Amino acid sequence: MSTSFSTAHPLRIGVMGAGAVGCYFGALLARAGHAVTLIGRPAHVQAIADRGLRLQTSTEDVHIPLAASTEASSVRDADVVLLCVKSGDTEATAAQLKPHLQAGALVLTLQNGVDNDARARAVLGPAHPVAAAVVYVATAMAGPGHVQHFGRGELAIAPSPLSERVAREFTAAGIPTEVSDNVRGTLWAKLVMNCAYNALSALTQQPYGWLVQQPGTPEVIADLVAECLAVAEADGVVFPSDVHAGVRAIAQTMPGQRSSTAQDLARGKPSEIDHLNGYVVQRGAALGVSTPVNRTMWTLVRLRERAAQG
Repeated sequence: MSTSFSTAHPLRIGVMGAGAVGCYFGALLARAGHAVTLIGRPAHVQAIADRGLRLQTSTEDVHIPLAASTEASSVRDADVVLLCVKSGDTEATAAQLKPHLQAGALVLTLQNGVDNDARARAVLGPAHPVAAAVVYVATAMAGPGHVQHFGRGELAIAPSPLSERVAREFTAAGIPTEVSDNVRGTLWAKLVMNCAYNALSALTQQPYGWLVQQPGTPEVIADLVAECLAVAEADGVVFPSDVHAGVRAIAQTMPGQRSSTAQDLARGKPSEIDHLNGYVVQRGAALGVSTPVNRTMWTLVRLRERAAQG
């Protein structure tokens, strides 16, 4: 096991919903000396108990010992909880966590979509600070207790009483992290990227680089983005950077990556499409903005999910 990072003031960190994102960040934090507990499915937990968490990247393939559990009560001593469940499970998971969180424990929402922090906050109440985090990382689970990393791995988090310390400790652990006053705008920027690519990748089961090379796809992506930006403008969203450049960069920096929605469909799992293109459609309807291309993508992915269920 590598010991290339160390921390003089370790945090106690719970990772609730330890899939690919949570396992990757949990592995780096555990290796840096923080007390990390992954909370996930039984097969996953058993594999980690037997062998440690296998972290496979372009430069290393290592097993990292850390704690793992199937129980939400394992967050009882945590200073920070990384909420990594699917967006549709936010309220139910927050309710599971609530009896076990110590006062002042920070819940960081590392999820797709733009409203998970507000939804978690509504359940947890004022005793438990919640901060949204924007995640840029390409990861996948290759099997129980085995996470693969393909690219990137930085975070932007909203202000909270613990955010500055979290940013320092995470950055020291190899997770570049900044505290941002405009996480809402950054979350929306990521939502636009997800809406541009996720459904197309899911419906074709192809990676981003392949998609943008196909005739007609760049125009569809442009239509999706234009609708998202119209809804965002009507909703008062201020973007922190050039969204069009960000959308183009996804296919350039992660050409071999399939979307999380594509991975969900391939495994027969429910996707988060309701919180991606579906959210844009619903918010657009509330604001009087038409979103026919996003509605088409949302509907097609939902049809694929229902057809798979039989």
